[in-house]
Amino acid sequence: MNLRRVSLWLSTLLVLAILMVSGCGGTEQKAAKSDSKEKLKVAFVYVGPVGDAGWTYSHDQGRKYLMEKMPDVETSIVESVPEGADAERVLTQLAEQGNKIIFATSFGYMDPVINVAKKYPNVVFMHCSGYKTAPNVGTYFGRMYQARYLTGIVAGKATKSNLVGYVAAHPIPEVVRGINAFTLGVRSVNPQAKVKVVWTNTWYDPAAEKEAAKTLLDAGCDVIAQHQDTPGPQQAAEEKGKLGIGYNSDMSKLAPKAVMTSAVWNWGPYYVKVVEAVKNGTWKSEQYWGPMSDNIVGLAPYGPMVDEETKKLVEDAKQKILSGQWDVFTGPIKDQKGQVRVPAGQRMSDADMLKFDWFVEGVDGTIPK
Repeated sequence: MNLRRVSLWLSTLLVLAILMVSGCGGTEQKAAKSDSKEKLKVAFVYVGPVGDAGWTYSHDQGRKYLMEKMPDVETSIVESVPEGADAERVLTQLAEQGNKIIFATSFGYMDPVINVAKKYPNVVFMHCSGYKTAPNVGTYFGRMYQARYLTGIVAGKATKSNLVGYVAAHPIPEVVRGINAFTLGVRSVNPQAKVKVVWTNTWYDPAAEKEAAKTLLDAGCDVIAQHQDTPGPQQAAEEKGKLGIGYNSDMSKLAPKAVMTSAVWNWGPYYVKVVEAVKNGTWKSEQYWGPMSDNIVGLAPYGPMVDEETKKLVEDAKQKILSGQWDVFTGPIKDQKGQVRVPAGQRMSDADMLKFDWFVEGVDGTIPK
């Protein structure tokens, strides 16, 4: 009986010892976990595939730049998300997955972002190219019209037929503004030239966009510009032995004999700036519209077909823009009917540029309602 009691007593001591050891081990593991920094989760929602060689590709390059500069950040992407109800579902999923910053990179995500942001006040939502904000929603974009103007100079010097084609995406102010800036650039060096516009109502449809370019080429255009995400229009120009102006990223690799330059985006530094602000607790909702001097927009390297005279003209205009003393939409500017819309010496306000719904003189085309 005594032996059994001794045995029981020893067993109890052994169990207590095990519990104490395991308890200490558990505390150490918990402390180690709390001491280790969890990576900040950042998500990107894309309207097209990252391999589009255009808009989505440029954003994903920016994401990779962010990862390179901030290794303590964990990023994820969702590609080819339609604009509308499906975007709201994806944004909700990303918020539920613990992402603290979500970049929605297409205009049509605007209302879904606002709707989802109301349900997740502790998540920062950044919407590209939109105009609606909230306490946890900011918007961001670059003054791409400045780079468009410069590419227009290149096109205006290159055209022999005085007819430049423009494959346009959707009839929203952003696209209209780009066409107008490009046309002003073309006519600054070639007042006789016209810019002929064809709409596709697409952002990413390689076949449709290439066909639209072929239509413009058949109509006598010998330079093709575009606002879509695919290099289809540039490839159409190359196949016809004509020239082109790319968009979003440097498209010369995909149509080297056609692409003279491209108006390009550089999102990386801005993404780093936003994430750092969120981490530091200094982020505030704002409507960012960065100029060329911020390096968020610019030009890709020139192709061998661009002469030194053209490069000089572009550089002179670029310096005027960078100085801040002159901008693209400085009057006098007339519309297609010859009516003066911006008087001499005046500059369009941001508010007016953001709601562009008319074409400047020199554009051959209409804006669908």
